Amino acid sequence: MAGILDGLKSLGLGNLENSDLFAEDEPKKESAVERPVAKKAVNKVKESDLIFDKEFKCPVCDKKFTAKIMKSGRVRLVSTDDDLRPKYDGIDSQKYDIILCEHCGYAALGKSFPTVLSSQVKLIKDNICSSVKLTKYVDPIYTYEQAAERYKLALACALVKKAKSSEKALICLKSAWLFRGQLEEMEAAGEDKKKLDSIRARENEYLENAYKGFLVAREKENTPIAGMDSVTLDYLLARLAYRFGDNDCAIKLIGGILVTTCSERIKDRARELKDTIMAEKKNK
Repeated sequence: MAGILDGLKSLGLGNLENSDLFAEDEPKKESAVERPVAKKAVNKVKESDLIFDKEFKCPVCDKKFTAKIMKSGRVRLVSTDDDLRPKYDGIDSQKYDIILCEHCGYAALGKSFPTVLSSQVKLIKDNICSSVKLTKYVDPIYTYEQAAERYKLALACALVKKAKSSEKALICLKSAWLFRGQLEEMEAAGEDKKKLDSIRARENEYLENAYKGFLVAREKENTPIAGMDSVTLDYLLARLAYRFGDNDCAIKLIGGILVTTCSERIKDRARELKDTIMAEKKNK
């Protein structure tokens, strides 16, 4: 997992940089395309109008703090990428999915943040809180750089508290989506190719780790996994398998989806992916 935790040294957690995220529970062994949703003419919205400061109590240090959260009732879904990344008008939701305690450095995805076992609290205190160096934010919104730092801390916390593979994989997936959003913003701003390639490589690295982690979770965890039912997870895995050249795995997963009772929307996406794979095989 070379490089995925690079940068933790600057946060005081350099000993975790070379850790293997899924070392303890290995399983046996595409460019995302936007899927448009019905478009409506709306006024341009500001990101700052779509977030608010919410108070939390840290389950590790018991102190209160505030974090910026997206106003879910105010946002409008614009499209969904083929690997299920949602895109909203005026805001990248991934930037606000991590809750970070500004006092002790404990960080996690919003749904996972309050749920910490006493044994995990000790691991986090010993391996994160004792040495972490936190950055003070003054911006009215989270920048992509700040959000990426929050995700890295969440991944470090998940690693040291021995979180389920699904939790680590979901952080990796959302990290990849975050980098994709940053890439889109940079492309629109006309950034040079070298910078774009660097961000693209980071997205790919996190997606590959998400794929690895969800494969482990599929074998060892009960559904729902990371909030997904078995069919949704299999579709996501099929997409990631295709992206990383494992077409046999993708076709097998698609076959299972097409014989299950599930939404036609998922089946249609699965059929489209199967058609793409078969067409590419035919053209080789």
